[in-house]
Amino acid sequence: MMGAATATTNINWISVILAAVSSFVVGGIWYGPIFGKAWMKAFKLTEEDLASRNLPIVFGLSFLLTLIAAINLEMFVGVDASLAYGAGAGFAAGLGWVATFLGILYLFEKQSLSGFFINAGYCVFALTLMGFILGLM
Repeated sequence: MMGAATATTNINWISVILAAVSSFVVGGIWYGPIFGKAWMKAFKLTEEDLASRNLPIVFGLSFLLTLIAAINLEMFVGVDASLAYGAGAGFAAGLGWVATFLGILYLFEKQSLSGFFINAGYCVFALTLMGFILGLM
């Protein structure tokens, strides 16, 4: 078993950055042309709501959080993970941890089912792709 100090010194930073970028790009496509309108409807957002955001903060912090997720996934799967293991671990993390906890939050917050499927679907897809990239490299 690898210790935390060993896990952090063995991080493949190129694959972590590529995984983070991939998730960020997928998010732009997922919440843009694919599910953008449905996502806005599910959360009762308007174009004006979206235009009023501080985009450098939103995108900067979003990328930082995505980078943290990629680092965490890299430490979870390890630098020697195969492509199949990385993708499988990403899928398991997305479905088994993130989507289930989103489901709990959505139940208590009385959020829409369509919003849950859009957000949980993004998380599962993005983490699977991140794991794929981490396992590939």
